[in-house]
Amino acid sequence: MPVSITLELTAVIVAVTADVPRVLTVGRDPAGLPAGTLDPTADRTLERALRRWVREQTGIDLGYVEQLYSLGDRGRSGDPEERLVSVAYLALVREGEVAGAAWRDLYGFFPWEDFREGRPASLDRAILPAVEHWVNEGKGRAEREARRERTEILLGLGGATWDVDRVLERYELLWEMGFVPEGGGTGGRPDAHGLPMVLDHRRIAAQALGRLRGKLRYRPVIFELLPETFTLRTLQRVVEALSGRRLHTQNFRRLVDRGGLVEGTGEYDTGTGGRPAELYRFRREVLRERPAPGVGIPGLRTSG
Repeated sequence: MPVSITLELTAVIVAVTADVPRVLTVGRDPAGLPAGTLDPTADRTLERALRRWVREQTGIDLGYVEQLYSLGDRGRSGDPEERLVSVAYLALVREGEVAGAAWRDLYGFFPWEDFREGRPASLDRAILPAVEHWVNEGKGRAEREARRERTEILLGLGGATWDVDRVLERYELLWEMGFVPEGGGTGGRPDAHGLPMVLDHRRIAAQALGRLRGKLRYRPVIFELLPETFTLRTLQRVVEALSGRRLHTQNFRRLVDRGGLVEGTGEYDTGTGGRPAELYRFRREVLRERPAPGVGIPGLRTSG
């Protein structure tokens, strides 16, 4: 049987608005990520194709864009006569009006990743019992021990530390366990299982969030999500929104100051409701001064 190959470009477009990390989605029940195809004659590069159809479909002119990875497993599209190959991209923007799409809370798809208000209740109420059942179902002692080690490392159990970057691995674990609907799970509580996405789009979104968290340490990508001038509190809240953790304020500010990432403008924000806060801007000179000018994720504080 002849099989056609379709090349699709999929975009994880992220913004942070009012301390909420947001992702642009299309469709409903379930939603998906914006996706378009390559015009092999008109599009000189894949990235240009991505920018073109995002602009045409949503009205957004993308700024920062980076390629995540490619997916091409057989059967992805559900059509045995089509091999769907997707090249996934991460894009960072400031939220605005869009056509034919909607902004959604990114943690609505990954509720177990947000520790800002303490340990997510769904971890203890739903995920850990499912993990224990899955571990005990392992065939033989060696498999059960391997499963337990994997879950402890990924979920911060048994003395292990929760690694904020391993978003994709945690999602893949829950998929393999059959906990999430995309993995065959029957659970439908959004606060525990998260909202599903079409095809493997939630897997792509998990990869994007993990990549973004990692980049906070060594690239100044955070400033793509901020206006030209901002307060240090706003900068910290955006980092917290993406990392899913509260940060120690003084440690964070010392790190930002030591890294030379920002500079004061001499102007103040008087709309804070308290003492006026100085406005800062990103120091672009730092790109020449250091090879890895990230803001980092210092002094993580969690209650779980």
